[in-house]
Amino acid sequence: MNHAPSVHTSDVLLTRQHRLGRYDRPGTMVGNTPVLRIGAPFTADERGFWAKLEGSNPGGMKDRPAMHMVERGRARGALRPGARIVESTSGTLGLGLALAGTVYEHPVTLVTDPGMEPILQRMLSAFGADVELVTEPHPDGGWQQARRDRVQQILSADPHAWYPDQYNNPDNVEAYRPLARELHAQLGHIDVLVCSVGTGGHSAGVARVLREFNPDLRLVGVDTIGSTIFGQPASARLMRGLGSSIFPGNVDYEAFSEVHWVAPAEAVWACRTLAATHYASGGWSVGAVALVAGWAARTSPADTTIAAVFPDGPQRYFDTVYNDDYCRGHGLLDITPPDEPAVIDDPCTAVVTSWTRSTRVVDPLAVLR
Repeated sequence: MNHAPSVHTSDVLLTRQHRLGRYDRPGTMVGNTPVLRIGAPFTADERGFWAKLEGSNPGGMKDRPAMHMVERGRARGALRPGARIVESTSGTLGLGLALAGTVYEHPVTLVTDPGMEPILQRMLSAFGADVELVTEPHPDGGWQQARRDRVQQILSADPHAWYPDQYNNPDNVEAYRPLARELHAQLGHIDVLVCSVGTGGHSAGVARVLREFNPDLRLVGVDTIGSTIFGQPASARLMRGLGSSIFPGNVDYEAFSEVHWVAPAEAVWACRTLAATHYASGGWSVGAVALVAGWAARTSPADTTIAAVFPDGPQRYFDTVYNDDYCRGHGLLDITPPDEPAVIDDPCTAVVTSWTRSTRVVDPLAVLR
């Protein structure tokens, strides 16, 4: 005789409490974020895309990997009770680690650089994290490598401290399995997934699971100009939260169907337009993803289901993306993106300065080898 799997009464009660918006500790508020249909002016309404609003998490999308990496580190014994967590961050993962530190009672030290918004520095301090700013970029690896070097110094001085290493930790990728399952439950069959790429965690983790349901899923990566992830030369990057000046080990290059690079002014237009037309927006990554997802919706058959991951909300960007003086000072206002991106054949031979796409996805380390 076949028996249905048993369901614990406690699990049923917990699910019901969450459905009612009732949580017994902060960490349980992570996940089950909504999706919102995005139409004009990004695309015609009948060819819209679905935005996964990860800003509905307490700190943003990276609450998911922060909590998961800490839980797995504790389970393996690598993170001892009460030990310090030390990580390099441009912001959103820092909020997630501050949350995990609160839930599991770990002190948290976050190493960042002067590009982190002052409002976010104050938020992280308010949430109990110690924030350290490096003052000089690394000559080759830029601010990211300078932050990682400082992390190693802190770890050398504290033998019990634990470093999640978001760029290379496979738990960062696995943490997004619930997000993918939520998307499948909300939207069913998904044809196209549009993700920003920084550490590579959520693009790899979400696409991997969605391809269990649709092996033909197209994954569109969104990067920033000046980022080295997909073979471009490193240069100064204004946008935070996507892109890199190092080569994160979690980027799954073979998973991508194509990659787009977006410039700051184009992302600002998209962020502000989202806010004005859909009452839902976020930061640099959200703007860049919305621009590309709108293009994907306009250029795909009308029955294509497109999901785009919006990693955060607008709160930390009120001094940058949504500040007229800041944007004017960086030449980011009154610029409307073109309807179509430029196209290049080889990311290693052409330097992009505005919205550009390539169907050739390059792993720079493989090219160097």
